Amino acid sequence: MNKLVFLVPTYNESVSIVELLEKLREFRISADLGFDVIVIDDNSPDGTADKVESLKLPWVRVLRRPGKAGLGAAYRAGFAKVLAVDTYSHVITMDADGSHRVEDLPAMIEAIKPGRSITLGTRWITGGSVVNWPKSRQALSKAGTKYAKIALNLDLNDLTGGFRIYSVELLKALNLKYMQATGYCFQIEMAMAADLAGAVATEVPITFVERVNGVSKMSKSIVVEALTQTTRWGISRRLRSNADKLHYVK
Repeated sequence: MNKLVFLVPTYNESVSIVELLEKLREFRISADLGFDVIVIDDNSPDGTADKVESLKLPWVRVLRRPGKAGLGAAYRAGFAKVLAVDTYSHVITMDADGSHRVEDLPAMIEAIKPGRSITLGTRWITGGSVVNWPKSRQALSKAGTKYAKIALNLDLNDLTGGFRIYSVELLKALNLKYMQATGYCFQIEMAMAADLAGAVATEVPITFVERVNGVSKMSKSIVVEALTQTTRWGISRRLRSNADKLHYVK
C-alpha cells in the first residue's frame, strides 16, 4: 500500500468537521499513517471551509465547490482531484458528521484486498450495529439495501452506506464522469459499478452512530431518487447487461 487519502463531503458541518479532524489527527499519529484529507465543501453558509482552513493542518486540503449539488457530485469532484495526481493507492470516503467512527478504520484498512477492490463498512452484518436510530429509520435502510440487492443482483449487505475504501486502480477503471446519481443513491451506483468492473468486495462490520451536531441531509427526494434509479438500473442489467458494463467500465 502506498498512501491513503480521505474524501469528506461537507455542507454546514463547521462543528462536526473539527471534531472529526481531531480524531483523524490522533489516528494518524497512533497508526503511523501519513494519509491526507480532502474536505469537499459545497459553499457552506456556516463557513465550514474557512473553519477547516483556519486549523492549518498541512495534511488537510479544502476543495471548494460553488454550491450544494448533492453527495454524488461532491464525491465525483473529489475522485477527479485524486486521480489527477499519481500519489495515492486508496481513497477512503466517510461522513463529516461523526456517524462513521474513526475506531472502525483499522479493521477496514486491514481488510483491503490487492488490485481492484472496494471495502465496505457494513452495518447490517454480524458485528455491525446502529446507535441512536429509530426502528423506522433502520427498517428503511435495511429495506433499501434488500431491494437493491435483489434488483441489481449484488451480494452485499449495506448498499447505501458511505464508509468505504476504494482502490485507485478500481477508480481508474470506471467512467466516473458518466455517473449521475446525486444523493445516497450514489453509493448504490458505485457498488454496482465496482461489481461490473470485477472488483473484489469485502464487508467489514462497523458501528454507525447517528449524528449529534447539525441536521441530517436525508430527505424524501433522496429516497425517491434511490428507488427510481435502482429500478432503472435493475431493468437495464437484465435487458442490456453488456451495454451497462460498457457505460460504467473503461
